Amino acid sequence: MEQKKPFLGIIGGSGLYDIEGLKNPKWNKIASAFGSPSNNILTGKINNIDIAFLPRHGKNHTLMPTNINYRANIDCLKKIGVTDIISFSAVGSLKENIKPGQFLLVDQFIDRTFSRNKTFFDEEIVAHVSMAKPVSTQLVNIIISSNINGLQIHKKGTYLAMEGPHFSTLAESELYRSWNCDVIGMTNMPEAKLAREAEIAYATVAMVTDYDCWHPDHEDVTVKQIINVLSKNSNNAKFLIKNIFKKIENKTWDWTDPAYSALENSIITPPEARNASTVKKLQAIAGRVL
Repeated sequence: MEQKKPFLGIIGGSGLYDIEGLKNPKWNKIASAFGSPSNNILTGKINNIDIAFLPRHGKNHTLMPTNINYRANIDCLKKIGVTDIISFSAVGSLKENIKPGQFLLVDQFIDRTFSRNKTFFDEEIVAHVSMAKPVSTQLVNIIISSNINGLQIHKKGTYLAMEGPHFSTLAESELYRSWNCDVIGMTNMPEAKLAREAEIAYATVAMVTDYDCWHPDHEDVTVKQIINVLSKNSNNAKFLIKNIFKKIENKTWDWTDPAYSALENSIITPPEARNASTVKKLQAIAGRVL
């Protein structure tokens, strides 16, 4: 696989609903045994690199975080051949030095969601994948080297995933700050876990919109305030994506990331106990090892 180029999936968060500059763009309706994805998937090429773009909340932002079908999203991206995902996500900041309008590259997650399907392996076939290092260093390094002039990107931080759709209480915000979390959002879990189960390398560009409610200047976070920053963040994200593809085109890809073989020794259910219909349902996700 050393000569193979990645097939990059971009999952767009709040404010990022399309990708510009694609060659041969096409919106594709992809079926999944796990239900309907958030939207049709846009495919095409940039700089000879295959790309698939999926707006996480739908093109008109009609899906709240809890109602996103994360399993169908990842299953459909895997089906069309995606090997790597860069997730763009709007977040609130839990640190004074991480300011609205800046970006942060997540390296760790704390999952506080509770109303979502978090695994593909919930029927008869059981698997346990490692999430110790949930983010692709290769993708993070490419994003850092693709930075546009003037954009402040923090190179690492912990993302606290909350259920939503409500914003935090002050007590919750202060609790997460006491845990030394850096940003808070509603959408990267279970997305990152499912990407790992699908053996897709994953990275998050967290786009900061506000300071959450802990900051004295942001006691009441409003959608209007967030949308004003979202517009700026969206434009910066589009410039960043263009530069990312330039970097990927000229890079020899490293396929040794553990994410690409996450299921190698993770399935605990023996072959003779695996139901054929469940194996078929998991074909795109785990066919390589099943």
